[in-house]
Amino acid sequence: MNEEYYAAIDKMEKANVSRDYVVGWASGYLQNPKREEQRVNEAYEAGYTDGESRNDENFNTWAGKQSPTSG
Repeated sequence: MNEEYYAAIDKMEKANVSRDYVVGWASGYLQNPKREEQRVNEAYEAGYTDGESRNDENFNTWAGKQSPTSG
């Protein structure tokens, strides 16, 4: 891992970004396979796409939003 990855995750967690977005971002960044189709949602897809491109600028859209799969 590198500092860029940890700094981005830390920034997203401090901004209370949707957990699905953060998990998607990390998965895309690490080039992990996507979740099963029934577990994918809009936040996860957006995070995965941003993670693949190593973009940590769009996470504010998901700040303060609870993930539908949470709780």
